[in-house]
Amino acid sequence: MTLQIAAIAGFYGLVLAVGLRAARRERRDDSTADLLVAGRGLPLWVGIFTMTATWVGGGYINGTAEAVYRKSQGIVWAQAPWGYALSLILGGWLFAGPMRRAGHTTLLDPFAARYDRRVAAILFFPALLSEIFWSAAILLALGTTFATIFDLPAEPSIIVSAAVAVGYTLCGGLWSVAWTDVVQLALIVAGLGLALPYTLGRAGGTAHVVEQYRQTTSGLPRGASLWSWLDAALMLVLGGIPWQVYFQRVLACRSPRAASRLSIISGIACLFMALPAVGLGMAAATIDWSMAGPGTPPDAALVLPTTLKYLTPPLVALLGLGAIAAAVMSSVDSSVLSASSLFTWNVYRPLLDPHASDAQLRNVLRISILLTGTLGTILALRLQSVYALWFLCADLTYVILFPQLVMVLFAKTTTPRGALAGALVGLVLRLSGGVAELGWPPWFTFPLQDADGNHFPIRTVAMLLSWATIILVSHWDARRRNGR
Repeated sequence: MTLQIAAIAGFYGLVLAVGLRAARRERRDDSTADLLVAGRGLPLWVGIFTMTATWVGGGYINGTAEAVYRKSQGIVWAQAPWGYALSLILGGWLFAGPMRRAGHTTLLDPFAARYDRRVAAILFFPALLSEIFWSAAILLALGTTFATIFDLPAEPSIIVSAAVAVGYTLCGGLWSVAWTDVVQLALIVAGLGLALPYTLGRAGGTAHVVEQYRQTTSGLPRGASLWSWLDAALMLVLGGIPWQVYFQRVLACRSPRAASRLSIISGIACLFMALPAVGLGMAAATIDWSMAGPGTPPDAALVLPTTLKYLTPPLVALLGLGAIAAAVMSSVDSSVLSASSLFTWNVYRPLLDPHASDAQLRNVLRISILLTGTLGTILALRLQSVYALWFLCADLTYVILFPQLVMVLFAKTTTPRGALAGALVGLVLRLSGGVAELGWPPWFTFPLQDADGNHFPIRTVAMLLSWATIILVSHWDARRRNGR
């Protein structure tokens, strides 16, 4: 146990040292722009590392292994790898260039420019909640991973991990986050890449695992479940775009062309980074657990740490844990910085203190980083349904922010009333579908229900109706203003 704690402490010390070093070395003018978007000078290769590491977080790795492990659904329901990959590719193709060409600093800047600062401030809230609950959910996942592999208490693991991530983010902003992501992505590749051959070997070899898995899992979704599958897939692909954590990296690039290339290459890299988690999940689904150690199959939510603990040597398990910790920290630091950037740039600066100096904005950003990180840590320690809350916020990002972003960038006739009406319609319609994970029942009886539950694609329907509301209300508002 002493060796394990020392190794994890060494890993955290390395990450912290890299983050602090980056804060000192890369800081150019110590301006707010330098902290938020790295002075628009982020090298392409560093940008690819930080974008990939941010997306390949603890939830991405653990969730992929869990989805593959569930035999009743199989690999076809492991939608995150290809869904997020397509999201980054689509974002690079359509959104990255126009946003960087306009010289925006945050996701909400085009709304402030087209409408007014109050509309941007209202849209800040779903973005903020999504980032906070995301960081809390993956911190909680890290705590359970520590507890599963090494029987360490989850609470100290969560607190220390959050403190390290917040510490270097506080000092160097995006520069520190980007350079630590380079180290963290390397650790993810090494840790899970080394664990994969050991796990496949214990399960009978790659060919045996693939054949066994193919025989015991279902094929493509059919019937009503197909609508659920499409709904979730569209949420990942389209709803993965309107996040500040994405645009923070895109807007830090040196040119619009580099921004597009960064996003597309990162999408391809994310797809390949999922392969170790897929292989570990398949091995766990096919091995005879009565001969492997615990005697009974693991809880699906803990399949990755359980597999590392029982199917790999102790040192390899330790490296695997380091990989998961690296994945979590690479997402937590990015999420905390993103939420704080939105508040500082789109709420505090335009609404609370329009005449704030650059030094004041830097102080507000750092205080926001500290408060956001603290709030995410408290939620991870106190709530058991953090993941469900994050899932709801991710839904709202898809339902509300995606159609808003499309219209504000590519349509010239939208109005503030149209934007606010669309956001309200999307929110009400999504909540009408209920949230099963939180015990919130639907408001109505929807079609496409069977013994497995409700398969009505409420997210996509709500998104499309929100989109239509923006168009119709903006058209009506424009005619009213023109006296027609």
